[in-house]
Amino acid sequence: MPMTADAAIGIFDSGIGGLSVLRHIHAALPRETLLYFADSGYAPYGDKTEAEIVDRSLAVASFLLTQGIKALVVACNTATAAAIQAIRERWPELLVVGIEPGLKPAAQQTTSGTVGVLATRSTLASQRFALLREQMESQYQVRFVPQACVGLVELIEKGELYSPATVALLERYLVPLLEQGADTLVLGCTHYPFVREAIDGICRRLAGRPCAIVDTGEAVTRQLLRLLQARSLRRESGPGSLTGYTTASRSTLENAFATLLDLRPEVLALGQQQA
Repeated sequence: MPMTADAAIGIFDSGIGGLSVLRHIHAALPRETLLYFADSGYAPYGDKTEAEIVDRSLAVASFLLTQGIKALVVACNTATAAAIQAIRERWPELLVVGIEPGLKPAAQQTTSGTVGVLATRSTLASQRFALLREQMESQYQVRFVPQACVGLVELIEKGELYSPATVALLERYLVPLLEQGADTLVLGCTHYPFVREAIDGICRRLAGRPCAIVDTGEAVTRQLLRLLQARSLRRESGPGSLTGYTTASRSTLENAFATLLDLRPEVLALGQQQA
């Protein structure tokens, strides 16, 4: 396992959602070699069993390690909840950063005392989420209202950020939260920041007011920076680079890079047996 500053940083998600985290990392660490892995051939993770998610996460992490990474960012809430412990146990020397729903900043922002949490069923059903929710509700005396957004990841993967189907689905999930007085929303899946504008528009239209929206991509990047600096692994010179890998369509990931991030890196398609 290469633990040198010149080694790469691996970032993975079940699909394109982790690009919402990658954009923060790419901006903050322009000199790093970044490898983004979209496991779209197995997406979505949210409707799979915990054992299946662990298997896929270990397979993707193993592939990225063969590419020579010094750090791994699990840019997927579902994979973090189900598999990050297994990754850390398998490779204890690897620097690993996960992502969790931003319950703490949401609890600090809400004025109504009610926070809506938009996430996948797997994330909301995880013990990791249950413990975090219990801790934050006790510490801040707030109420978290979870909402599983079944089907939303699939629409975002197709690039349908503002389609009638996406807006209708978001309305169905947001109405109960707004009716219960939620004034703050946690985007508990890395796909969801890409429909943030649609969410904001629906809140303004249905509730007559905006909701505070919490996206944890920046927090993940700050944690990655801290850990790299603590181990003297931050690359300080030379040009950075970005490469994409996918277990589905290469053109789909290329289009996502271009339309969502205005980036055009090399993208390699892997057979499902390769990762």
